[in-house]
Amino acid sequence: MTIRVLLADDQALLRATFRILIDSCADMEVVAEASDGAEAVELTRAHRPDIVLMDIRMPGTDGLAATASVCADPELSATRVLILTTFETEDYVAEALRAGASGFLGKDVTADTLLTGLRTVASGESLLSPVATRSLITRFLLAPAPGTHLAPPERLADLTVREREVMALAAEGRSNTEIAEDLTLSPLTVRTHIHRAMTKLDARDRAQLVVIAYQTGLVRATPPTT
Repeated sequence: MTIRVLLADDQALLRATFRILIDSCADMEVVAEASDGAEAVELTRAHRPDIVLMDIRMPGTDGLAATASVCADPELSATRVLILTTFETEDYVAEALRAGASGFLGKDVTADTLLTGLRTVASGESLLSPVATRSLITRFLLAPAPGTHLAPPERLADLTVREREVMALAAEGRSNTEIAEDLTLSPLTVRTHIHRAMTKLDARDRAQLVVIAYQTGLVRATPPTT
């Protein structure tokens, strides 16, 4: 299967560079380019890409607002957003996750890291750069955005005990391999439980599953150490 990518960045030269890089891969292709957030949303609706590679700072509608629009559209539920920006600050990471982004990378990443990131997000996994550590996730969940509400614990009612257990460990930043070792399961079984939980909770990907785990109180956030 070919991973279809939409590029959203206000720098034409950067878009051209990304296009050459992505189109050089047999399993990827660029289907459209947008120079601002509004155009990114419009073209996403027209082309239904697998991934939108989204810059944050663009004129007019920025990347965060565009990400929120794409992720809130039921007709675009199969499209994932990978944020790529030079502004790799905690606030941007937090806002991107709240908006529904599946991943976040700085523009200083290598070509191989970017391509691996695209494949990771396309597979349904979340992708957070080293800046987005476990303490960052707990930090922004301890201080929800104004006007947002925590999800009721009842949202987890359809999950099995094992699915909750696996989900909680995933929310703590454990990989499938680490979870498998903790619970004496195979990584494939862990992956199955993760996907079943995502399906039952209508979570776009693992990143959103983590957010739900904290919002419902399945995992309690603790203040980061300084």
